[in-house]
Amino acid sequence: MPSHHTPLHAAAAEVVAAYAGIPATELKVEATPRPELGDFAIGCFAIAKATQRNPAQVAQEIAAAFKPTALLDSATAAGPFVNFRANRAATFTWLVDAALRGTLLPRVGEGQTVCIDYSSPNVSKHLAYHHIRSTMIGHSLAQSHRALGFRVIGINHLGDWGTTHGMLIAAYKMWGAPEPLTVDALNDLYVRFREAMKTDASLEDTGRAWFKKLEDGDPEARSLWERFREISLAEYNAIYERLGIEFDEIRGESAYEADLPRVMKELTDRGLVVESEGALVVHLPDEKTPILLQKRDGATLYATRDVATAEYRWNTYHPARSLYVVDRGQALHFRQLFKLLAMMGYAWSSVCQHVPFGLVRIGGKKTGTRTGNVVLLKEVIGEAEARVRALIAETNPDLPADVLDRVAPMVGTGAVVFANLAPQREKDVDFEWEKVVAMQGDSGPYLQYSYARCASIARKANEPITSTSGIDFGKLAHDAEWAVARKLLEFPDVVVRSAEACEPHVIAHYLLDLAGEFSRWYTAGNGDASLRVLTEDAPTRRARLALVAAVQSTMREGLSLLGMAAPDQM
Repeated sequence: MPSHHTPLHAAAAEVVAAYAGIPATELKVEATPRPELGDFAIGCFAIAKATQRNPAQVAQEIAAAFKPTALLDSATAAGPFVNFRANRAATFTWLVDAALRGTLLPRVGEGQTVCIDYSSPNVSKHLAYHHIRSTMIGHSLAQSHRALGFRVIGINHLGDWGTTHGMLIAAYKMWGAPEPLTVDALNDLYVRFREAMKTDASLEDTGRAWFKKLEDGDPEARSLWERFREISLAEYNAIYERLGIEFDEIRGESAYEADLPRVMKELTDRGLVVESEGALVVHLPDEKTPILLQKRDGATLYATRDVATAEYRWNTYHPARSLYVVDRGQALHFRQLFKLLAMMGYAWSSVCQHVPFGLVRIGGKKTGTRTGNVVLLKEVIGEAEARVRALIAETNPDLPADVLDRVAPMVGTGAVVFANLAPQREKDVDFEWEKVVAMQGDSGPYLQYSYARCASIARKANEPITSTSGIDFGKLAHDAEWAVARKLLEFPDVVVRSAEACEPHVIAHYLLDLAGEFSRWYTAGNGDASLRVLTEDAPTRRARLALVAAVQSTMREGLSLLGMAAPDQM
């Protein structure tokens, strides 16, 4: 059912519901396509169908019967729609107050838990640039769900188990590695081993044998594996800290190793497991290929571990949603996994959802660890910071050095983050430096500059706005000011839609639109003195500063939902 996330939407729905004798929650309230039509619209199609009447006639009757309320001034019929106009002064008062108090967003998730599995790199390999999409899409979804009142369990499900780890141990035993041991050295070993496999097929069996030793608890294999894991985590955590990310749970695939015999027994007891060429598989409905659980040598695969993982998350957290933010190349695996969970009799399998995303390309090429064609995430962020630092210094040469040192990392990191969240999730992302760090256009730095401009106006005014007390919002009479308010009113619905659809780009594009409306209003004052924010008329100045403060607060919250900092100077 549609929810009405502001008092104005609820008021419009209640007007129509009272006339039609239906619950207000069944009515969809949306913005009108053009401001001249009104502020909110409700279609009368369902009402007309239920009463076997013409929807346009129903709309006319509702509009004719309307009487102004505290929040709504008028209602008019436009074909099958009833269009409402808000009471602007009352709307500004509620809107600015909610923005300043941080209560614009509805707490629709109260009492519900969401598990979000994201980033999840393979240990002993680089945290490469292509990891940024899972990492930041997942982080944004965690931020959005938390802001809506959900209890969020952000999970870094490390790839720390499987044949690749046997290969790395084999490589280390064969060739050794320089000390102090680093992720760079471990990654080089892995790539070298993969290359050697092309000319020596027996090496694959050597790697599998070492993984079997690891599964069997061999002390040497375990000791090396634990060391490789610790080295990897130390580097990853340094990058996560730079990105402002903290996980609620860090558990690798290895954490579920002890559960695997039980999982295999559960599946076998249910009569689901069959042997196929020495391996153990389960045939699934409407799938051409079965899901592989155990190889001929008895080694398990990540499908088996994912069953144990899903069981653990349900038994521990009972989530309303269990999201897996993993690239679209794993779509078959997750489709099969969720079908298998359903076949096991788990009704909660319906809360599991794969959140796929497209590839990251630099210079038109996909990066990857196996080929050694790796672009490191930390290097991209470092380069972005250097480029942004130069641009800010050029455009604002009077900015103090200490401020530049503080702001450049914020804007550089934000530029890279925004470039990966602005496209629709399932689209591929082509990384182009000129667009990523641009101070204008659809970029992260442009949004951060818009926030900094709000902060600059507030500093210049030196009249802190902390509440709506004593402010006359009747002074905000211009359509450019109302256009900003209309856009602010959309924020609650935007965040709810973004979270429901697992689409951070909805928030990214909303912030671009908000920045655009704010810029049009603010710059209009350059050509029309009557529209200046810092006008001589004190009541008007206070009202306009309050609107600037509402924009600033909403921009800050929106940037935070994307995992971006909000610098107060640029």
